[in-house]
Amino acid sequence: MRIGIDARTILSPEKSYAIGSGHYTYQLIRHLLKIDQKNEYVLFFDFRVREKDIKKFTQSNVKIKFYPFSDYKKYLPAMYSEILGLATLQREKLDVLHSTSQFSRIPSGYRGKTVTTFNDLISFCAPQYLPSAKKIRDKALTKFMAKKTDKIIVSSNSLKNEMESCLGVSQDKIEIVPSGLDQRFFEQPLGDSEKVLAKFGIEKKYILFLGTLEPSKNITRLLQAFAKVKNNFKDKGQKFNYQLVLAGKKGWLANEYLQIIDDLGLKKDVVFTGYVIGDELVPLFRRAEFFVMPSLYEGFGLTVLEAFATQTASIISDIPSLAEIAQGAAELVNPLDVDSIVAGMEKIMRDENYKNVLRQKALKVAQEFDWLKTAQKTLQVYQNLLESSK
Repeated sequence: MRIGIDARTILSPEKSYAIGSGHYTYQLIRHLLKIDQKNEYVLFFDFRVREKDIKKFTQSNVKIKFYPFSDYKKYLPAMYSEILGLATLQREKLDVLHSTSQFSRIPSGYRGKTVTTFNDLISFCAPQYLPSAKKIRDKALTKFMAKKTDKIIVSSNSLKNEMESCLGVSQDKIEIVPSGLDQRFFEQPLGDSEKVLAKFGIEKKYILFLGTLEPSKNITRLLQAFAKVKNNFKDKGQKFNYQLVLAGKKGWLANEYLQIIDDLGLKKDVVFTGYVIGDELVPLFRRAEFFVMPSLYEGFGLTVLEAFATQTASIISDIPSLAEIAQGAAELVNPLDVDSIVAGMEKIMRDENYKNVLRQKALKVAQEFDWLKTAQKTLQVYQNLLESSK
């Protein structure tokens, strides 16, 4: 079997809007190549990819290809780019082509067997959290890819339900393949965690949020809840010795949070880290008092599992996708209700035993998610698709 994988989402974080998709693509390919030396793989990259990432995929059954127009695509008419992309794919005579994001477009003229991973349906299910231009573009591309591809991979049952209800995709076209979890999150950090905290200006006990700072992550209500908790401490005459650490790159409307922080009197209590590199993630999780993710929409919620693997007690939204993966190992809150978020935060702050129970449950849940299992199930999707077409 000759398998093509569109690996263009693997880019440096400064240049890629799809950090989550890039991570998924990187780990999926890495583990497919671990378990499968029999089939041939053709990996299609963007010219901007880091050289060290390509080197990690070099082995006898792998061929690396670059889209020839990726350097000057923005200067070409869409149809010309489509023709060049189609020619590049057809030349490789693939049995299966896997697009690892619905935003990595398969040329409309391509007639080979295709698989596409859909990471979320925010443009359909929660479009109010996207800027207008992106909402229109993403919706059109998502709809096109859902119709174009032969098989769709989703990471959760909740996303499968959304595919059926929002896009009208038949259930026999969808395969649930949960994403895996990087093993480093289960390990104790090797470096000096104090240096990591000092780098970001973390000087007190802290509550951690990790993700792109944008409306769908519900940052405004999180800040309001944090301010309420602080005021509740003061009203009771108790010392408030917490910081809220917002870790992640700035997204749409992120600059508004600075004004909100100022209005709430939190300038000395909130830390922005910017994008956090891999070696800094584990110590940030492990040293946190707890993790909080009050998202209004998520396709899967891999960050929650990362918190679980580090045995970090977590507060998360009760939205279907997060409740599904949490399996009772986190404090669930109503993301639309600031007081619900406040109650969740205060419950963990005052009850050390409850916090420890959550930690123990979380580790058990996290251990269920393995990239080797993800790779094995994905390979099975490829094989089943080819067999069904014979």
